[in-house]
Amino acid sequence: MKADWKIIVLKDLLQKKTPQILGLDIGTRYVKAVLLSMTNGVCHVQGFACEPIVGNAFVDREIKNFDAVSNALRKVKMALKIKSKDVAVAVSGSTVITKVAFMDPDQTDIEMESQIEIEADSLIPYPLDEVYIDFEELGPSTMHEGKVDVLLSAAHRDMVDSRVTLLREVQFEPKVVDIEGYALGNAVNQFATFDTNTDGKSLPLCCISVGNSQLLISVVEDGQVIYAKEHNFGMDVLLQDLAIMNTLDKVEAEQQMLNNELPVTWKEDVLPQFISNLSQQIGRAIQMYVATSRKEQPKRILIAGGGACLDNIATELAADLAIEVETFNPFSHMQISEQIAAQGLEKIAPQLAIAAGLASRGFTPWHI
Repeated sequence: MKADWKIIVLKDLLQKKTPQILGLDIGTRYVKAVLLSMTNGVCHVQGFACEPIVGNAFVDREIKNFDAVSNALRKVKMALKIKSKDVAVAVSGSTVITKVAFMDPDQTDIEMESQIEIEADSLIPYPLDEVYIDFEELGPSTMHEGKVDVLLSAAHRDMVDSRVTLLREVQFEPKVVDIEGYALGNAVNQFATFDTNTDGKSLPLCCISVGNSQLLISVVEDGQVIYAKEHNFGMDVLLQDLAIMNTLDKVEAEQQMLNNELPVTWKEDVLPQFISNLSQQIGRAIQMYVATSRKEQPKRILIAGGGACLDNIATELAADLAIEVETFNPFSHMQISEQIAAQGLEKIAPQLAIAAGLASRGFTPWHI
């Protein structure tokens, strides 16, 4: 028995593990966190948390009530009880910009950085000293022969600095600042199942996250995000209607909805109109994607975010859109302990999609 124990320990020591990074999705209503590990190609859920942000802490995705967000971050850290301080976060909003530039191949990072600054000056509508800029070579360009596609990303310094400051105040260390559309796309690329055509090539897969104040659409093809865009519509519309119908504030309406304490008639009086509006917004988002990318309409859509946790939402949207719709559970093929499963992971799994995508950034090297 003792010898067997030594063999098990030795196997554990020899197993190849990737460094962990906590995926931290700071939304306008909740802070969501996911901690993953990868051992010999098998992904394990090490922990998750979802803590509400009290009050209206954001205006246009910018933090205005720092104490409210800080308190939620502290609760997340207490809930997870982890030693690792490294985190990946994401930003979104009108001051976050991504563009694909076309450049000469085989350049060093220093050479590319010099050229990027020239490109950025014409592509970004802000003074360069007011934004953080990063870039990543995507591979040979399909549009310009002899060139490579380079993803140029820029975010206003205030948006990034505010998050970095908050994280460091609660003893987290931000290692990656991603963009929400690409974090969602990373979750799809890592954890979703892709359909293939007759040649065995993966078809583009569209995921739409229904958040509190925005619809976030991300389309992945051949391991890359080929389209990402935000639209102003979200669960806040439903909560506002529920609050008016039941003479509540939005926080109370949301809590009663989550606890199944609302009058049963709300699913007949309020929900159908919201789903109809949501379907229209998703239809417009898909039309914009098709027109911009010149791709075919998606054959299948994944729904994520808080809105994906509504009962039968995928079935209702599929009927309205005449497209196959599935709820996206990024953890469906992962190893999950009974203890973590008992905490209700499956119930809120779609809401953790962006956090899962951020957590998976620890599986591969990132550009610095």
